[in-house]
Amino acid sequence: MGEQRARLEAGEWYLDDAELQSLRRDCWRRLDRFNAAGADDDDVRHKVLHELLGEVGSGVEVVPRFQCSYGYNISLGDRAFVNANAFFTDDAPIRVGADVRIGPGAQLVTALHPIDDPDQRREGWEQALPIEIGSNAWLGTGVTVGAGVRIGADSVIGAGSVVLSDVPDRVVAAGTPARVIREVG
Repeated sequence: MGEQRARLEAGEWYLDDAELQSLRRDCWRRLDRFNAAGADDDDVRHKVLHELLGEVGSGVEVVPRFQCSYGYNISLGDRAFVNANAFFTDDAPIRVGADVRIGPGAQLVTALHPIDDPDQRREGWEQALPIEIGSNAWLGTGVTVGAGVRIGADSVIGAGSVVLSDVPDRVVAAGTPARVIREVG
């Protein structure tokens, strides 16, 4: 493992390099196979998901077109459902619990760029923090989840929301940035 990948996986600031680019290309090749599979090619998509992702629980469904950065950092729990046009920038681990529903066009983004140092940003420095989605959570259409965020079990995130901080268990949160609106049930 090269220096930049080690820094990435340690949650430190890192620069893109040939090793990371190669890992992304390998991921994109698998994604091409997944997304090109025909409507009746569930077996092909299922096989590619198991090659691509770090963990795929039983009964998982991912609707094409799906995109991610590396794949191996993604864990989908039993019966998780990811709708069309989802994009996971899995520079850090993304853990999706059992029975989670993710709406179309959702983005789970683990990568950060320097805010206070324009020179570092220009040089391409990045950092990645993990995302965790608790079991039975529901992310509506077009939800964006930022780096380092945990969404609690049984919570609902309203369509179009941008989640930049943790959301507790059993609440409804919505808005930009998302805020807790009420408890569930």
